[in-house]
Amino acid sequence: MMTNLFSTFDPATSVNFSLNWMSTMIVFLMLPSMYWLIPTRYNAMMNMVMEKLHSEFKMLMSESKKGFTLMFVSLFMFILFNNLMGLLPYIFTSSSHLTFTMTMALPIWLSLMVFGWTNKTQDMFAHLIPVGTPPVLMPFMVLIETISNLIRPGSLAVRLTANMIAGHLLMSLLGNNMTSATGIIIPILMLVQMMLMLFETAVAIIQAYVFSVLSTLYTSEVA
Repeated sequence: MMTNLFSTFDPATSVNFSLNWMSTMIVFLMLPSMYWLIPTRYNAMMNMVMEKLHSEFKMLMSESKKGFTLMFVSLFMFILFNNLMGLLPYIFTSSSHLTFTMTMALPIWLSLMVFGWTNKTQDMFAHLIPVGTPPVLMPFMVLIETISNLIRPGSLAVRLTANMIAGHLLMSLLGNNMTSATGIIIPILMLVQMMLMLFETAVAIIQAYVFSVLSTLYTSEVA
């Protein structure tokens, strides 16, 4: 059994089978249903958020590829719910693991690369050399652009994982210190924990938005 701070992110609850990863699928039960006779405020709020995201993602895509926005709006909602659920007590934070984030980032990037290099080879080569690059720097720009393209799925996955881990570690550290705190230190630590929880809620929303926007930008380069 792990005794350090990283034990919070240990997904194993048993030797043979882990039930923690099942919390990732609970998000689908929280999505608004389309079959209610009377729409609730929750439905109205979710529809407003999705319409706003659709309009923003649509501006980043070409006219012929605006159907991609449905995929990225769904991706945003899926990451957002998992990030927010990880803030609740005794719920496993699946978005703090590379297994979760890389599973989303790698297939998106790989499918874009296969589609781009198969159907739009000249455009993909053109992206390797920005407009106005001096001839002397062209070999270096090709190398730099190739490396930056290859690390895109890793940067997407690590960015989301690192941001979720950092806040949870800090909250775990303050929570452990509250057990030994006395006197006036306890209200101060509780106030800091409340402020940190609000900050982590904002981080959960921002990171879901960043992941989906960057995926949309990568798609727009190919599509």
